[in-house]
Amino acid sequence: MKTFKSLSFILFLTASMAVTSTFAQVKMVGGAPMYPKKDIVSNPVNSKDHTTLVAAVKAAGLVETLQGDGPFTVFAPTNSAFEKLPEGTVNSLLMPENKSKLQAVLTYHVVAGKFSSKDLMKMIKKGKGMAKLTTVNGDTLTAMMDGDKIEIKDGAGHVATVTIADVNQSNGVIHVIDTVVLPSA
Repeated sequence: MKTFKSLSFILFLTASMAVTSTFAQVKMVGGAPMYPKKDIVSNPVNSKDHTTLVAAVKAAGLVETLQGDGPFTVFAPTNSAFEKLPEGTVNSLLMPENKSKLQAVLTYHVVAGKFSSKDLMKMIKKGKGMAKLTTVNGDTLTAMMDGDKIEIKDGAGHVATVTIADVNQSNGVIHVIDTVVLPSA
C-alpha cells in the first residue's frame, strides 16, 4: 500500500509539472493567449494590440510566408507603436501601390532563426553591448540592453523596447515592441 501511495504521489507531481510547464509557455498578448503550437500569424490575429500589424501583413501578402516553417524571430510592433509614426504613414503604406515599401518595413522586423531573449542577451554581451541582427529584408537592426530591457535600434537611430519577450510560436518567436523600426531606404 505504501508503494502505491508513493507511486500515486510521483505520478501526481509529474502530471502537475507537465500541466504547469504547458501553461507557463502560454503568454497573454493584447488580451489573448498566445499558444506555442500556433504559428506567427495565427496567434497575433487574436491580439487586440496587433490589429494594425495583422492588417499590414495581409496587405503586404506575407501571411503565407510567415506561416511557413521558419524559424523566424519577429519584433512585433503594437498598434500604439504604429500610431507614433507621422500622420498618414500607415494609410499610405497600406495602399496597393506601396506594397513593396510595406513589405520592406515588415520584413525589417523579421530575423531568420529563433532567438529568445536569453539568446539576444548573450549576443549583446558577446558584442560588448550591441548585437547586429540581419533582417529578412537584408538590412541590419542593433540589439542592446537598457538595464534589464532589450532594445532594438534601426539604422536611423530610432529605438524600440521589447515589452513582452519570448512569445513562442510553432515556427519561431515573437518579441512585442513599442516602436516601429524602419529600414534605411
